[in-house]
Amino acid sequence: MSAEVKTGAAAAAVGRAPDRDGPGQWFSRAVLRNGPLGGLIALVVVMAVLSRDFLNGQNLLNVGVQASVTAILAFGVTFVIVSAGIDLSVGSVAGLSAIVVAWAATDQGLPVWAAVLLGLAVGAAAGLVSGALVAYGKLPAFIATLAMLSVGRGLALVISGGSPVPFPASVSRLGDTLGGWLPVPVLVMIAMGLIAALVLARTYAGRAMFAIGGNEEAARLSGIHVKRRKLVIYALSGVFAAVAGIVLAARLTSAQPQAATGYELDAIAAVVIGGASLSGGSGKASGTLIGALILAVLRNGLNLLSVSAFWQQVATGLVIALAVLLDTLRRRSAR
Repeated sequence: MSAEVKTGAAAAAVGRAPDRDGPGQWFSRAVLRNGPLGGLIALVVVMAVLSRDFLNGQNLLNVGVQASVTAILAFGVTFVIVSAGIDLSVGSVAGLSAIVVAWAATDQGLPVWAAVLLGLAVGAAAGLVSGALVAYGKLPAFIATLAMLSVGRGLALVISGGSPVPFPASVSRLGDTLGGWLPVPVLVMIAMGLIAALVLARTYAGRAMFAIGGNEEAARLSGIHVKRRKLVIYALSGVFAAVAGIVLAARLTSAQPQAATGYELDAIAAVVIGGASLSGGSGKASGTLIGALILAVLRNGLNLLSVSAFWQQVATGLVIALAVLLDTLRRRSAR
């Protein structure tokens, strides 16, 4: 009799199994998986309803331009966050790299291509220093990159003397438009996004990032040289920061020592809003792009609605908090 009861209970359990994946459960999982894209679409719809000017073609291009520098920075930060790290230095590294390009080309007379390579090298070197402090110095990533934030900004002020430095005209074309309507910064953003997606999905370095972020000790035991990988990860973040700094300076037609101040927080926010987990092991370039676009759409729409800049900061903070909450719910759902 007891066996029959158990059999009946098992049969009932089997019969109820499909209910666990009912419409409500399926919908909640779909929202958690595709939350960033759904959030972007919903935000665009709301802004279009509230402002007639939002869907204007020129305004949409402006949104892309506004998102470009943040997105490029965020692509580099994605590598770090996927590997369970953090990089607070990308804003100051972007400013320093732009200053170095302008200083080398304008004051030192280097060919423009050499000055640009030097700026990219400075970004990579800053990332390598941060990576070395984390991997070999055993410093927490927060402390190591916070120190680099201060060093990078200080060096930018020292090299420039605290004043803006004229940017080479040929490089300033990165801030122009093609055909009078297509912004070059948007094209650079797309190109850097494709590179980031390729690195994450198709290279050994990308697979190592996910492995380290998922379980660093397991990654080490599986044969991944974790310390060297961290050097590569932070160096990549520095290179992406340098590109972002060059694009920003091109838009401003001058390299300013205080440029990109606070951009590191926007970059981290874009990665988190895009679905990456701060605990590491997950994230993708497309999600980061969506996160950067959400921030740009939000700010652009609030500007069109003449909302105070103070309230815009409040709204941005709420969006970030919501993104972290969704990340927590997503991880619980996965368990």
